[in-house]
Amino acid sequence: MTSVQLPAEYVPPTPVEELSIRSADGIRLHAEAHGRPGAPTVVLSHGWTCSTAFWAPVIRQLADRYRVVAYDQRGHGQSEIPPSRARYSPRALAEDLASVLARTVPAGERAVLAGHSMGGMTIMAAGGRPEVAERTAAVVLISTGPSELVAELTVLPDAVRAPGLRRFLHRQLLRSRMPLGPVSAVSRAVLKYATMGPGSAAGQVEATARIVHACPAGVRFHWAGVLDRLDVRAGLGRIAAPTAVVVGTADRLTPPVHAHRMVAELADSQGLLLLPGVGHMAPLERPAEVAAEIHRMAAAHLTGAAPTAAVPAAAPIVAPAAAPVAASVAERTTAA
Repeated sequence: MTSVQLPAEYVPPTPVEELSIRSADGIRLHAEAHGRPGAPTVVLSHGWTCSTAFWAPVIRQLADRYRVVAYDQRGHGQSEIPPSRARYSPRALAEDLASVLARTVPAGERAVLAGHSMGGMTIMAAGGRPEVAERTAAVVLISTGPSELVAELTVLPDAVRAPGLRRFLHRQLLRSRMPLGPVSAVSRAVLKYATMGPGSAAGQVEATARIVHACPAGVRFHWAGVLDRLDVRAGLGRIAAPTAVVVGTADRLTPPVHAHRMVAELADSQGLLLLPGVGHMAPLERPAEVAAEIHRMAAAHLTGAAPTAAVPAAAPIVAPAAAPVAASVAERTTAA
């Protein structure tokens, strides 16, 4: 196994507070708070096979101005593994989010919620829940989709043309029980192809591999079954908070077709940010741009956040090359 150095910005930062939170069904969730206590709050929800470590570079971008809360989805990271298949469901995801918000966002206050992949599906599954809505100032949905996930996968090459065969093979890949084992050159290459843009740096691929390989095979399998059948379109339509959507143009797992559909169905769409050449792991591939979009929504909709110029929710915005948070916000505002 060859070794790849993990860039400093991808090393998980030390939280200022660690929390153990019980969800509605008793499952214990691990949560962390970073940044400035008492500052406006941003809550981060990661995707399938990931953990709070996934958000490390985004947390580093936001922690100087926000209180950033990240939590491990059930079965992931340091959260408890559900004891039965019945404990894996969109409803469980929504209840977990509600429990995290109840513990980390005081009554009468609100936060910006940002969800990547299954984390975005979590926010959609919780759409319309009053206990979530009352603590939500704005939402950022990143590299995600509400339904038809297997049908829209583009992992297989175009040579496999038959829709039925493509769906069958994609489902087999998604629901594999095979343990991933140690990180290797082969696993890095496979993960890069399936989940990241072709220009992703070696350190970004290494960060992705370490995080994904740490997810237990059984947890990966059970959540894959949920994603296979997922349909949270109703919840998407019930999100009342202003919502922005982010997707990479090279995303094979939740291609841009999902993002365009979500923008059309949102009650209060704040626009679509396209990241050229970026794959599914946008927060790891382009953390500055993702953090900038979270900051844009916080500055516009979260009391106490630093002000920024108004950005109309119009046509999709194509992000420029990677840049610091403040610069990215300004460039997006100008482009809009």
